[in-house]
Amino acid sequence: MTDFVPTPTLPAPDIVRCAYMEIVVTDLARSRAFYVDLLGLHVTEEDEDAIYLRAFEEFIHHNLVLRKGPIAAVAAFAYRVRSPAEVDAAEAYYQELDCRTERRRDGFTRGIGDSVRVEDPLGFPYEFFYEAEHVERLTQRYDLYSAGELVRLDHFNQVTPDVPRGQAYLEDLGFRVSEDIQDSDGVTYAVWMHRKQTVHDTALTGGNGPRMHHVAFATHEKHNIIQICDKMGALRISDRIERGPGRHGVSNAFYLYILDPDDHRIEIYTQDYYTGDPDNPTVTWDVHDNQRRDWWGNAVVPSWYTEASLVLDLDGNPQPVVAREENSEMAVTVGADGFSYTRRNAESPDGDRIGFKLGAQL
Repeated sequence: MTDFVPTPTLPAPDIVRCAYMEIVVTDLARSRAFYVDLLGLHVTEEDEDAIYLRAFEEFIHHNLVLRKGPIAAVAAFAYRVRSPAEVDAAEAYYQELDCRTERRRDGFTRGIGDSVRVEDPLGFPYEFFYEAEHVERLTQRYDLYSAGELVRLDHFNQVTPDVPRGQAYLEDLGFRVSEDIQDSDGVTYAVWMHRKQTVHDTALTGGNGPRMHHVAFATHEKHNIIQICDKMGALRISDRIERGPGRHGVSNAFYLYILDPDDHRIEIYTQDYYTGDPDNPTVTWDVHDNQRRDWWGNAVVPSWYTEASLVLDLDGNPQPVVAREENSEMAVTVGADGFSYTRRNAESPDGDRIGFKLGAQL
């Protein structure tokens, strides 16, 4: 990693969307039971070393690779680019940034062709590819559709010590900000950034990093998420539900966070909003507003702020974790009682304080 990310002179690769994540798991059979038997992701291909999974609406080979290894970590955050030439552009772009790159014309995983992986300026392993094997899109295979069906990969979330630095780097890469969290001094604690026309393809959360906070899959409706909770309860694994279900303030999405057998965090996510207009406004949240993380005001468990997955360099070694020097969001908002509520009461359009009026009625 470098302390400064220079502004590149070469054009950034034209990124379409987040496309897949490759994670290392320590017990492939246990992970298969979690991702296939519990969550219902569909197996495209598997062998004794790896399982390639996709969501219901996907037509490329996979959205998630589970690869057996000695240390649970993330090997790649993979993005699809708009054309084969954009893989060349990605390689040149990161070489100009003096980042380590590796090119494989036959791909790093099955089902993916010419690709470049990089150790980006924040220390994350990014991959860029265009060529991909097409497989059956299961959109109308209702005979396979489960009550908690995961329909597509939605986003990544990355933990980094310096969110403003990361934001500037991703904006140079062509990402746009949909929402962020700041304090009254303008310190940014988290930012949501997109290439596809939704709230985000990735988010940056302030904390010790580089680490992977979570990878998120979307469902069609809230009831799909509730079904997953019910299923986990019936299987007596409700202790793997870390947070939720609930409604986010940021993104407006209905959410659930669960932990896989290696403690990789998975978000199940639905009902965010369209961000494709060029003048789509950025929504900024006060770090002291506890409705930013949960619209209903529920406390966020401390582990959600402190725990995350290691990421690997291009040799497969864990990247060193650098401590965040400024106050983290957790330090600002989580007190002895598990959460603080320090913002002013919201105001109604006529200027009356809603919290006061409701309190008087109650």
